[in-house]
Amino acid sequence: VQLQASGGGLVQAGGSLRLSCEASRNTLRIINHMAWYREAPGKERELVAKIERSGGYGDTVTTSYADSVRGRFNILSDNSQNNLYLQMNSLKPDDTALYFCTFNGWTPATGSVSYWGQGTLVTVSS
Repeated sequence: VQLQASGGGLVQAGGSLRLSCEASRNTLRIINHMAWYREAPGKERELVAKIERSGGYGDTVTTSYADSVRGRFNILSDNSQNNLYLQMNSLKPDDTALYFCTFNGWTPATGSVSYWGQGTLVTVSS
């Protein structure tokens, strides 16, 4: 599975961006949680937001956010789990970073799996 992240760009503080991450094939029966991470210059990669689907039909959705983005960012995925989104509002200069998407799960053949996108750059000007 390959992930293609997009949607980054330059935005003024207070603005919004929507990041997208598309999987190269159907991941519905493999992936159980997806997330966005970011890596700012000189800082370690940090978890921004995570979404998990559970239940027999994957219809129970649980989301979690870093304290620094809670209330401003919203993580979404479609029912097929082929697409992941991050809606970012009220952006701040501290949100400037390279954002990565990741899909994680399990298969009988390989056990745990983790796929990463190539990163999309978000720059917030003051």
